[in-house]
Amino acid sequence: MRLEQIGTIRTPFAGPVGTPIQPAFAEEAPGTVEVFAPFTAGLADLEGFERIWLIYWFHKAGPVQLRVRPFMDEGERGLFATRAPCRPNPIGISCVRLLAIEHNILRVADVDMLDGTPLLDIKPYAPCFDCFGVQRIGWLAQADRGQTTADDRFSSHKGEKP
Repeated sequence: MRLEQIGTIRTPFAGPVGTPIQPAFAEEAPGTVEVFAPFTAGLADLEGFERIWLIYWFHKAGPVQLRVRPFMDEGERGLFATRAPCRPNPIGISCVRLLAIEHNILRVADVDMLDGTPLLDIKPYAPCFDCFGVQRIGWLAQADRGQTTADDRFSSHKGEKP
């Protein structure tokens, strides 16, 4: 198995503390995505999409934890029932708004990742594929939705200033 970084995500968030925990809580947070030259031809036809999935590497995540205390909950949960970054393969996904494409630079909004995040892939968001009505959302049904930004509980750089 081989992964290749295809670009870099730039955001206003240097460290985890204060970073939105999901795009839904990012409140228009701006960002850019630099797609490396060998991959720019792949951006053709992407401008017609309002939202895109960014798939990336949690480059500042701490070591793997199979039991975590996720944001929005006080209890300990199994890692795979959360979106915590301290994963065996620290891959993240975020559905951001695509504002513009200027050559190899994507201007985006609603970012929830750290500055300098390595980009692995981009996919268009398509409601006909990506939006499901569901009846069960596990522990999130009782979650405290008051916490919308991160602290450093999953960071490899605990105590780092935002």
